[in-house]
Amino acid sequence: MIRARTPLRLSFGGGGTDVSPYPEEKGGCVLNATINLYVYGTLIPNHASSINIRSLDYDSVIRYTKTADLDFNGQMDLAKAVIKRFEPNQFTEKTGFDLYLHGDAPPGSGLGSSSTFVVTLIGLFKEWQGLPLTPYEIAERAFEIERIDVGIRGGRQDQYAATFGGFNFIEFLKDQVIVTPLKLNPLLINELEYNLLLCYTGGTRESQKLIEKQTQNYRSQNKITMEALDQIKQTAMDMKKALLLGKLNAFGELLHHEWNYKKSMAEGITTPYIDELYEEARNIGAIGGKIAGAGGGGYMLLYCPFHKKHKVSKKLSEMGGQMIGFRFDLAGLQAWRVQND
Repeated sequence: MIRARTPLRLSFGGGGTDVSPYPEEKGGCVLNATINLYVYGTLIPNHASSINIRSLDYDSVIRYTKTADLDFNGQMDLAKAVIKRFEPNQFTEKTGFDLYLHGDAPPGSGLGSSSTFVVTLIGLFKEWQGLPLTPYEIAERAFEIERIDVGIRGGRQDQYAATFGGFNFIEFLKDQVIVTPLKLNPLLINELEYNLLLCYTGGTRESQKLIEKQTQNYRSQNKITMEALDQIKQTAMDMKKALLLGKLNAFGELLHHEWNYKKSMAEGITTPYIDELYEEARNIGAIGGKIAGAGGGGYMLLYCPFHKKHKVSKKLSEMGGQMIGFRFDLAGLQAWRVQND
């Protein structure tokens, strides 16, 4: 058996500047970190002619006898696209496999689940086929599979965050991506964890619809969207500096600024319920926060002074929010072989 595990990510700042055409024209950057919520995969060669893909989350399975039948029809299309990309030359009529997939957060919840899912699958095939892929090559191939092969709109940060893991400042330029790991003191990371709250606001959303709105606004030179993206880019750079200097309250304030800019980029990024949750959190003492992904629902991240955190948590729980415990995970994609007993 071959297994893979890849962490989900929290996007702190810069989200949206990794979506074309902004990075090609102006250069984008994001600051993110991976956490101990994961996407898992298991691949078991079955020495038969069948390909079986099973989602343990939804208790569903699809079966195929040859990769030519893996058409994109809305059922596990990302898994099919990875299989098509990595169909080995040595496949024969008796070389099939079973795939088992599971995630700690649903797609569309703002933690980069879909991209992490693709990275996990690539990790399985890399280990199975002994492919000498670098982390940059894995992330870029995941981007191509998701954005080009399947045609899902979105940015580039999730694939790189999942593959590399840890705290990263990632720059997206016209013809290259540069990942700079942040070497933070472990005690500072402990303090950051202690002051952060992760609240599931309920529901998921199709991030590509929000991204399409943002892209349309940018292409039409909507002044508000263009200025917001420029400010979000600057905020990501300021966040990086605040973390490296250990100024966590300043980091919390920058989360608040980032969220205000983000909300102005396109309609639907926030909702009345999200606004109500965030306003109450700020009234009680949260310094800043934001929705973790493209917006519209999913997970909200909040930075709170330690003596206010429990009060914020209690109030948001009363309002229907679900508090999620987490720690930062500094490892990215991992794949390994398991010997059957």
